Amino acid sequence: MPSFDIVSKVETAELTNAVDQANREVGTRYDFKGSSAKLERQENLLTLYADSEFQLRQVQDILYAKAAKRGIDVASFDPQKIEAIGGDKVKQLIKVKQGIDKELARKIVKLVKDSGLKVQAAIQGEELRISGKKRDDLQGCIALLRGAKLEEPLQFVNFRD
Repeated sequence: MPSFDIVSKVETAELTNAVDQANREVGTRYDFKGSSAKLERQENLLTLYADSEFQLRQVQDILYAKAAKRGIDVASFDPQKIEAIGGDKVKQLIKVKQGIDKELARKIVKLVKDSGLKVQAAIQGEELRISGKKRDDLQGCIALLRGAKLEEPLQFVNFRD
């Protein structure tokens, strides 16, 4: 029976490369000379540091541009509130979303069932498996989900005939 999986994850190697490239650009740009602007990464948490809120926004824009070039969807970043860390320095945490949470999974399952396609959707932890008798139904399901306005980027993997 043909099937495929729906996942939402960020490639860790690409994320590391994007952070390194952004750090390199921040270090070489003239408007950041003498400032303490930088980016740090621990697993799925990015920390941005800068001397002012304006500089922090610039660092964030650089990160988003580098991530987009590396194939990372910017919608998988969840920026938190900007915090002051002494003097005029600021920092911001950005969480990287990994996996599909239960609420979004239920929403996707409901969307698939309401579509009238002859496919079954099953939640398996942080991913969904869609299966059906015909390959065309599965491709129709992929088109439906790509067209839907969902808050997380989705990848369609493990397509089997």
